Amino acid sequence: MYPNPQDVLPLPPRPSLEQYKKRAKDLVKACKSAEPNAIRVWVERWLEALDATQPEGNRPTRADAIKQRADQVDEFARTKLAHERSACALADAQFVIARAHGFKSWPRFSEHLESLARATSLISAFETAADAIVAGDVATLQRVLRESPELIRARSTREHRATLLHYVAANGVENYRQRTPRNAVKIAEILLEAGAEVDADADVYGGGATTLELVATSVHPFKAGVQNELIDALLNHGARLDDPQGAGNQHNLVTGCLANGRGEAAEYLASRGAPLDLRGAAGIGRLDVVKTYFNDVGSLNAKATEAHLKNAFVWACGYGRTEVADFLLDRGIDVDARYQSHGCGHTALHLAVYHAHAEIARILIRRGASINVTDETWGTTPLLWALHAWSQDPTPPIERYYDVVAMLVAAGATVKPELLERDKVRADSKMLGALARLAS
Repeated sequence: MYPNPQDVLPLPPRPSLEQYKKRAKDLVKACKSAEPNAIRVWVERWLEALDATQPEGNRPTRADAIKQRADQVDEFARTKLAHERSACALADAQFVIARAHGFKSWPRFSEHLESLARATSLISAFETAADAIVAGDVATLQRVLRESPELIRARSTREHRATLLHYVAANGVENYRQRTPRNAVKIAEILLEAGAEVDADADVYGGGATTLELVATSVHPFKAGVQNELIDALLNHGARLDDPQGAGNQHNLVTGCLANGRGEAAEYLASRGAPLDLRGAAGIGRLDVVKTYFNDVGSLNAKATEAHLKNAFVWACGYGRTEVADFLLDRGIDVDARYQSHGCGHTALHLAVYHAHAEIARILIRRGASINVTDETWGTTPLLWALHAWSQDPTPPIERYYDVVAMLVAAGATVKPELLERDKVRADSKMLGALARLAS
């Protein structure tokens, strides 16, 4: 349904199966209507009504977020209801609603709603506990676990089948529940001491993801300042460090962190003993380990693939590992090598300027990196990557972006006139000057 399957709609506080049945019938009517925008109107009315029932934490905070949800549901509804054999079928309309809420089928969705109506049901208790976890509500969590001790090994009825412990990670579950309270470590300890299976996996990011892997790759525990403490709590209860593909999308712990922008967690896990392959070693700057992947004549040995080598180079540049980047370039890596898996086909220069690593960018340009190369997903240049990062409240000091943009422009980056007309660029004389120096 969605590019990100976590982007599901929250339920109203007291969902009614009968109301959802009626809503499905209304969707069928909209599908059969001669009015071309009837489905879109149905979607918008549903989302407006649903959004009005939500507590502040579950509601989209920006108009574009609400529009994105509407676009997603609208596209899926049109696609599902228009196929040839059963156009505008009620079963398809019901499926659209079930999937929008994160359930694999209408029967599973119906069962979930019927169980929620019974305050004593395990599903009702699970949902209460999940809300308590992301809110940091210790008292409610302890009460629910005391009343329903079997809950500690239960799984969500949504498609990800997460346990309660997975919700501590704020990753892979419902987006509106991806929040990390300040007392997240205390919450994790309560769950673990109650008997939570520390290495239970969930069906997210290709399957097999554990709480440790989700914690380490999530931005929310990092922003809350508790990521390493959560990692320690899980490791102290026996969490596995050596799962070769446990971080999803065929990544191990360290490479999973690097692929998700969590370089700090990658370094910390390596310090706690997480295994390193060529990609991981390059991304955290372990040149000593990187060297072990090359033979005496400087060629890649059998312990790594060419795809891993390309990703290692891109990550070394993206994380500012100058010595590793120089070493790999000296061993013949193509300066324009592209990221190979589960990414967007970008080059090392794209990632280096996105993170405003001026020294790395200078090395790449000196070594002949293509200045106006485009990535394979969005068709955008390194200059546009740098400007996008600069405009998004970046983590690096903002002054570093003036340097990399000026460097790209001086090296021949194409500056289209419309770039100079962007509101944020016009409001920043330093950026305007960096772009206008050789603007075409």
